[in-house]
Amino acid sequence: MQSLRLQRVQELLKREIGEVIRRELPVSEVGVITVNEVVVSSNLHSATVFVGFVGTEVQRKRGMTMLHKERKRLTGLVGRAVILKYTPQLRFVMDENAKRGDRVLQIIEQLDISSPADEIAPEDS
Repeated sequence: MQSLRLQRVQELLKREIGEVIRRELPVSEVGVITVNEVVVSSNLHSATVFVGFVGTEVQRKRGMTMLHKERKRLTGLVGRAVILKYTPQLRFVMDENAKRGDRVLQIIEQLDISSPADEIAPEDS
């Protein structure tokens, strides 16, 4: 179990990283990038940032490329906003859970479309 302090640091970083990304990366090029989770090492030297994308596949690829390329600058901006003894080095990872969730929603939509519309659910008496 994580300490309460570590959980608070992770939540604070999650919010601030999301803000920095929203401010610094153009939505027209990378789509909307969401910060789904931040996992910080116990010594606070590194953080894995799980990101999701809303947009096209091209935007996703461009977004991941820009996140990796701008990593040091984004880390610096986060470090100025969040005062910690050490600013963790950020590592961006695409969150596959969001992709899987989208796929499940697509399957459910297809099932709804393919089920006959004239079926009537039995009423409770």
